[in-house]
Amino acid sequence: MSVKVRLLYHYQNLRKMPSQILPIFLAPSSSSPPHASRVLASKPPKDGDARIYISSDDDLPNGVVNSRFDDDERKLAFEPLIARGFSTNAGDESSQQQRWRRSGSDPEIAGGGERQATVGEEVEHVAEETILVTRLGARLLGYLGVGYKWVMRLLALQCYSLLLMPGFIQVGYYYFFSKQVRRNIIYGDQPRNRLDLYMPEDSNVPKPVIAFVTGGAWIIGYKAWGTLLGQQLSERGIIVACIDYRNFPQATIGEMVKDASQGISFLCNNISDYGGDPNKIYLMGQSAGAHIGACALWEQAIKESRRETNSWSVSQIKAYFGLSGGYNLLNLVDYFHSRGLYRSVFLSIMEGEQSLPRYSPHVMVQDPNLKDAVSLLPPIILFHGTGDYSIPCDASKSFADTLQSLGVQAESVLYEGKTHTDLFVQDPMRGGKDELFEDLVAYIHRDDPEALARDAVAPPRRRLLPEFMLKLAHIVSPF
Repeated sequence: MSVKVRLLYHYQNLRKMPSQILPIFLAPSSSSPPHASRVLASKPPKDGDARIYISSDDDLPNGVVNSRFDDDERKLAFEPLIARGFSTNAGDESSQQQRWRRSGSDPEIAGGGERQATVGEEVEHVAEETILVTRLGARLLGYLGVGYKWVMRLLALQCYSLLLMPGFIQVGYYYFFSKQVRRNIIYGDQPRNRLDLYMPEDSNVPKPVIAFVTGGAWIIGYKAWGTLLGQQLSERGIIVACIDYRNFPQATIGEMVKDASQGISFLCNNISDYGGDPNKIYLMGQSAGAHIGACALWEQAIKESRRETNSWSVSQIKAYFGLSGGYNLLNLVDYFHSRGLYRSVFLSIMEGEQSLPRYSPHVMVQDPNLKDAVSLLPPIILFHGTGDYSIPCDASKSFADTLQSLGVQAESVLYEGKTHTDLFVQDPMRGGKDELFEDLVAYIHRDDPEALARDAVAPPRRRLLPEFMLKLAHIVSPF
């Protein structure tokens, strides 16, 4: 069966499905404009334009996203394990939000009465995600090609992972077996629209909440990467919600930001059902997640400044914490290229070079036409290590300086000699007093004298790995 016939066959089948599915059209012929087959990569679809053009691999130039799914990927992309109540008209935000609210009080989903997945269901879900990740990984290799730099980084990543494996196993055991972790709560109707909650043991009073967007170079992000942070903060009476989102090449930056925004919306409107305080919600992101979180916050501020109807408000976010993030893509594209995230791939992730300013909060806040949006931003605290060679610490310092000059309450907190992974992985595994962690807790509890008193006598966290293994990991880390 030819490519066109097979795709038309699947398109006809999809039209018969009762759920809201995006119609799929065959790629334009060779006589069509050259940009027609790359709509998904060059720019996000306009409101009301639900078309996704499908093309064979040969039609796409290097670095341009191919939106063609294999049968298994289509099944995972369009039929995620989501309650039927989430099959909605995506354009109706009010009805969508009402469904989210109902799901938050549903005893099968909400805290306290949620149904625990069986072992078989967990295995099936892991198997499906593994198949999808494998297919997307193979496609990603096609974009990267055989490049010396990224191959060396891959080898370094393997060495890094092996050194930290004993610690990862302990963290993984907590993630899968702790009763304080509630995994795979659905917040939207797209693939990977799920989040994990890390709950404090004491649930007598509403708790402050951190909505956390994990990093992963926009390619390998996953909600479980936030387990160490979630475990630490939940022990201090803070709920952590790790928001998952689609990665490249399954999605581009616009869809990642949309996913994060939907996750934030779900938390703002439903976290009280899980014992969270809706008046104490903080937004945080790490690395690529810091960039995605900042973009979601900024886009929301723009919408509010234009009096657009929204499902959540910037005023619901008490502060934004950015950890090791990059906020001016125009300054980073060549730097990333020199480190193995090649320019063609990065521009595909960011929907083309023309979109770089739009997804650069540092650039956008300086637009005089958007000063009303700037005035809506919450306090912004940017954490960064001075030894970070994945994203230089100047990315945070210069962004904080610019925000201050515009009247935003902002600051940068720099940690001498810390690398991209020291602050987020090695230091938490080291146990004892974690400088970044203590700074976060102190800020969140600063208006709560009782919590501050408990923090002062909290026992140090236990060490997960010997010091020599952590130092070796620091040396070989590819990040």
